[in-house]
Amino acid sequence: MKSSEIRWNDEARGKILDDADRVLREAVVDLARSGNEMSSDDAFAALTGRLKDKFIDWEPGPDLRTYADAIANGEIETDPA
Repeated sequence: MKSSEIRWNDEARGKILDDADRVLREAVVDLARSGNEMSSDDAFAALTGRLKDKFIDWEPGPDLRTYADAIANGEIETDPA
């Protein structure tokens, strides 16, 4: 077996991505529910702090800024779907 053939199967890949989405969603909603008014930069820093130790090779990207902006603008739905 070549080392390039070592990879997660499709079912495992899907679960890994679903788990990552859940962790992100929980962090965003929890921060939005906190009731603390904050700037986008404060929300970005808080999200980074909550997520950085949950992922291997963590690098915050532009999507995190989008969620920080939404938190700062009160645009996150915090009621369960």
